[in-house]
Amino acid sequence: MTDKEKAEQRRKTDEYDASQIQVLEGLEAVRKRPGMYIGSTSVQGLHHLVWEIIDNGIDEALAGFADSIHVTIEKDNSITVVDDGRGIPVDIQKKTGKPALETVFTILHAGGKFGGGGYKVSGGLHGVGASVVNALSNELDVTVTRDGKKYYMDFSRGHVKTPMKFIGNDDPDNHGTKVHFTPDPDIFTETTTYNVKTLTARIRELAFLNKGLKISLRDNRPAEPTEENFLYEGGIKHYVEFIDKDKEPIFPEPIYVEGKENGISVEVALQYTDDYHSELRTFTNNIHTIEGGTHEEGFKRALTRAVNDYARKNNLLKEKDDNLTGPDVREGLTAVVSVKHPDPQFEGQTKTKLGNSDARTATDHIFSERFSKFLMENPKLGRQIVDKGSLASRVRAAAKRAREVTRKKSGLEISSLPGKLANNTSKDPDISELFIVEGDSAGGSAKQGRSRLTQAILPIRGKILNVQKATMDKILANEEIRSMFTAMGTGFGKDFDINNVHYHKLIIMTDADVDGAHIQALLLTLVYNYMRPLLDAGYVYIAQPPLYRLQQGKMIRYVANDEELDRWKAELPASPKPSISRYKGLGEMDAEQLWDTTMNPENRRLQRVETKDAENAAGVFNMLMGNKVEPRRKFIEENATFVENLDV
Repeated sequence: MTDKEKAEQRRKTDEYDASQIQVLEGLEAVRKRPGMYIGSTSVQGLHHLVWEIIDNGIDEALAGFADSIHVTIEKDNSITVVDDGRGIPVDIQKKTGKPALETVFTILHAGGKFGGGGYKVSGGLHGVGASVVNALSNELDVTVTRDGKKYYMDFSRGHVKTPMKFIGNDDPDNHGTKVHFTPDPDIFTETTTYNVKTLTARIRELAFLNKGLKISLRDNRPAEPTEENFLYEGGIKHYVEFIDKDKEPIFPEPIYVEGKENGISVEVALQYTDDYHSELRTFTNNIHTIEGGTHEEGFKRALTRAVNDYARKNNLLKEKDDNLTGPDVREGLTAVVSVKHPDPQFEGQTKTKLGNSDARTATDHIFSERFSKFLMENPKLGRQIVDKGSLASRVRAAAKRAREVTRKKSGLEISSLPGKLANNTSKDPDISELFIVEGDSAGGSAKQGRSRLTQAILPIRGKILNVQKATMDKILANEEIRSMFTAMGTGFGKDFDINNVHYHKLIIMTDADVDGAHIQALLLTLVYNYMRPLLDAGYVYIAQPPLYRLQQGKMIRYVANDEELDRWKAELPASPKPSISRYKGLGEMDAEQLWDTTMNPENRRLQRVETKDAENAAGVFNMLMGNKVEPRRKFIEENATFVENLDV
């Protein structure tokens, strides 16, 4: 470094003084860095605003003061949430010298969730809901009814517009809080339009998790407004039934246990089905702990121990037999574990992994005691559980042998499999793409037309195994599936490691017909069940090949669907007469056409596959790919009229 450069560096260092330290007043920090408080300013963050306000109403319900919450999407996409709780306090808060109502909506971490005696247990992850929603709303107004009086105040982007005022007397029996807000388009630049399906799924889930609480959702945007009401007196027991609605249960109804230990409430509902997959959903104070945590560990430990103890005591396992493992006793299990903790500590990458050790102990003790008693009182069902676990154990042993064979396959050896991999030359996963292509003909065109630096091609022949109703040994015996696992480099199932992924885009490329759609569904079922982190990371895509080739003179257009075709035809001059060709499959395109229409990053259309709602995704896969025929038939009958131009 020269003397001149050193002098310049010293000058810049000297300029960094107290004047450059920015102090953000009030809720300015929230508007400056909204992602720190609601995760993102995308559609997920937009909906998070609603969850924060609903959580306040649920806190009142958990404390025993509210029975119902009403959510409305107004015509202008604003949101109204009304609860019949006690109503936010309106007296002066000593520390701020302002009404408590104003304090709650203008100061971070102000509320009844921080040891002040307001709530013993509260929902929500951070307890900053009302003020954050206020900061990120273009307009927000709140009406409180309590002690026979009504109060009102409103805000704009976190600032008080109208100070709290008394607006009239009311029936002393009426009480509650009404919050109405309009998300700020300057913050939510992607969209401010609420998705009624997203709201419905979460509100239904909250109703399951809080038995006896009525939550309604009304959408005033359609010409004929819609409304749904959710009330489940059976709580998570009904939740398990809902998850299993397209499966075949082996019990008459789910098993349900509940209890309380050291201030921690524990609820568990479970059901075994004839499926091979398990589904375990855990919650803490209504938060979906997608990374699990101590309560999940306590449940798994207690379940495995209780089943093995029962099997040994009743001679259902031979002396020489090993104990059943956790995965053995969980095969075909659907379970919901919900704990309410007075002081939850969250950790993990998404801060949704419970870390309290006392939650592990409480869940273990409560579930173990009550489930062991259930098994003793229901020997027939107990034997069914042990038999299912024993069968799973034998299949697991066979799958282990098959897995060892799969692991021995190297990247070069995969070329001998029916799905012949043509790899790309780059080793950078960020720019690498793996196309799963239907058929050898299309696979050949794709290999010739691809970008060899970034694009790998793996053709598959026909329809792969339906993994939704297959055991692991059969899955690993399928060469097409093994070739996919090996090509991705991640492993599968519990051995999956996304850090080893070879490609950041897994692109499913099939014909635009019924068979192609079926192959897509089979591949997505495989990814969903055994490579799920790929979906969560946003690495899975579906290619959108054109349906038509439109030519008029020297002008050529590739058209995705009938609507687009009609639009282009309407814009064409009257002559010469256009030529329209319909593609029946990818194999009809030569390498250049396939590159231009479907593989070239500058021209192609890709649909990213997302699992925003795992509950709905799991339900769709169970219905389309599971053992129950009737729901699948009903779905086809109800939706067949919406499908046009099928190639059967």
